[in-house]
Amino acid sequence: MSTILNTNGAELEIPEIFNKDTFTCDIVTAKWNPEITHALRDAAVETLLKAGAKEKNIRLYDVPGTVELVNAAGVLVRRRPDAVIIIGCVIRGDTPHFDYVCQQAAEGAAIINARGETPLIFGVITVNTLAQAQERAGGVLGNKGAEAAVAAIEMANFHSTLS
Repeated sequence: MSTILNTNGAELEIPEIFNKDTFTCDIVTAKWNPEITHALRDAAVETLLKAGAKEKNIRLYDVPGTVELVNAAGVLVRRRPDAVIIIGCVIRGDTPHFDYVCQQAAEGAAIINARGETPLIFGVITVNTLAQAQERAGGVLGNKGAEAAVAAIEMANFHSTLS
């Protein structure tokens, strides 16, 4: 996912879902930093609905934190939805905890994704400050949740062309 700055400030283009009637997407959200993660999740849902997804086929789950997103995603991909989006927000602190959490989440998601089954979209923002998180959760840099939903649609469409 790129920031809105990489699109020269253009509005996010929402692709059409190829299989609107059957498209399913699971969204797993970390409870940590809820003012950010809920804004990301809500934008992802709104984007999927704008693209034609049926509300009943968008399933929402919450987990305690960003590390737990990987476990939940591992379980959910086995159910074979068209896409899984994991949403979290890790804000750097004064200890190396930030590095461990980010590394575990990124590596875990990469391992699941490399299997080539259900697309797993990494909607975890990793920032230095709360202000940076707010900029990416509906602020001047757009909303990474919406961008994650676009990636989910594009990858689900890609997978549907292979079957």
